[in-house]
Parts: sequence; structure tokens; C-alpha cells
Amino acid sequence: MSRKPIVAVLHAQVLPRNDLMAPVDSRAEVRYTDEAGLARALDGADVLFLYDFLSGAVPAAWHAADSLQWLHIAAAGVDPVMFPEARDSDVTITNSRGVFDGAIAEYVLAQILSFAKDLPGSLRLQQSHTWKHRESERIAGRTALIVGTGPIGRAVARLLRAAGMTVRGSGRRGRESDPDFGVVLPADDLPAQLADADYVVAVAPLTEQTRHMFCAETFAAMKPGARFVNVGRGELVRTDDLVEALRSGTIAGAALDVFDSEPLPADHPLWDMPNVSITPHNSGDFAGWRDALVTVFTDNFERWVAGHPLENVVDKQLGYVPSR
Repeated sequence: MSRKPIVAVLHAQVLPRNDLMAPVDSRAEVRYTDEAGLARALDGADVLFLYDFLSGAVPAAWHAADSLQWLHIAAAGVDPVMFPEARDSDVTITNSRGVFDGAIAEYVLAQILSFAKDLPGSLRLQQSHTWKHRESERIAGRTALIVGTGPIGRAVARLLRAAGMTVRGSGRRGRESDPDFGVVLPADDLPAQLADADYVVAVAPLTEQTRHMFCAETFAAMKPGARFVNVGRGELVRTDDLVEALRSGTIAGAALDVFDSEPLPADHPLWDMPNVSITPHNSGDFAGWRDALVTVFTDNFERWVAGHPLENVVDKQLGYVPSR
């Protein structure tokens, strides 16, 4: 490329740090923009860095992407950019796979321990100044089914195994002797896999095949004492069915970091359920995560400028980065 490449960076209130963007700023014309200016910034741009990974503005501005070669999203999930025009284009899409794996695994373990030791119940007793002896559950020997066998699912599996839990995976293809999951069962048999799981952890990407995979049928297939942890996507769950399963005692509890409507409406029944833990889509947001996302992009930018293969290339038909 004889001219400087043009890189559009879509941001919200927070800009990437200047020092971290220096490798890009020194080699490219960088256009920082909010949603309102995205179409103008895309005109003639070679690269789009979707730093505002929650934005839904890309489809409406896509008509202006007349020179775009590469789109990078600062997230593990790529569903915001899997609209038909992008999927059918020649634009390479990459994601930020690997940044959140360890933090999300720690979150899942924390939620499982919170259920087993009833930490919310202890806090309620403390707040009422009540001294009440109780017994707790062990997690060692309990079974976790991890639905989604990508890098985040693998990090969760390794940590739960280290804590003494029996772990299985549920993925697109079944296989034996997996180094992290032991056994991976085919997702087509998900209802049959749920009956033995004490904890069901959803980390699957959002695709047309996984949307609403957790519904009345799958919750009914779980054991009554099972707990459900969702750190994947809110749209993996039919939320009304989850509420009914919790109310009826079909399952014993849920820890939810993602929702099909975010922020979760203030009047939503999930807020007031004593067997539900809610966090605001921050299970992977460790101190320094925003900077780590910029570094993933700038490292890939160095490869792109040098003509080397990009990391974390999304298979646009599958809707995620295939496992190595």
C-alpha cells in the first residue's frame, strides 16, 4: 500500500490510550469517531477498530465502507457485526479472543462457591445481626457442564477441575479425552446431558443455532438442585422461561452476568429473586481490561501492515473463531 492506511476507531465516552495507540498513529491516518460520525469515518477507511464493542451502529453505516478490508471488535463475542452485509463481504473480521478467559473463569468459580457456601444468606444474616449456625455444601465432587468449548470455556474447565469438580463440555462436536473437559458431548444432545449436572455454565457464542438454547425444555431437563450460570450471551436464554423455572423450583438458582435486554429493567422480576445473583455484564472486566483490548488490536495491526496472517480471524459462517 503506497499511501498511509486509514483506520477508523469507533468509541463511546472512553478513548483508547494515546500511548497504546502509538504504533497505529505512527503508521496510519486514524479517524476517531462516535456513532454519529461513523459513516463519514468509514468513507475510504481500510480498517475499523470497534473499540465501542457494544455499539449497534455498524450496520447502518456499512454502506460507507467502500474500502474496508479488516474489522476488529474489542470483544470476544462478534454477534454485533454478524449482519448479512458484513457476513457476505470480503472484509476480514477479528475479535479479542483471550483477553477475558481467566477473569471470567474466576467469576464462575466465585459464583459456584457463593451458591455452595450461601454467601448471600450469610450477608443477610449479618445485616440483621443474626447469629445462626448453618452447614454448607462442598463443590469438590460436584459436576459442572460447560456449554461452549472455546477458550473461555476451557479456562473455566481448568479452574473448576482444580477446585475438585467433575467437568464435562458440550460443544459443536463430541470427542473423548479432551485435555480440559475430559469428555465433550455434542450440543445436539444438550437436554440429555443436563440431568447429571449440579452446575450448568453457559459460555457459548451467540449464533442462530444457540439463540434461546436455554428454554423451558432445557431447564426442565436439569436436576431440581441445579444452578445455572450465564457468562455467554443473554440471548442464549429465553428469559421468561428462566424466571418460571426459578419460581417453580425447577432449578435451584442462577448467576447471571448477561441479559437479552441490558441494562436489565429496574422492574424485572429477576432483581427480587433470593436465589438469583445479578452482575452488570462485567464478569471479565478486570483492572486494565480496556488497555488489554487495545493491545490486542495494535499487535494485530502490526501483523496486518507487515502482510502477516491476522490472529483471531472469525469464521463468518460459524460466527466465532474456530478452536485451533
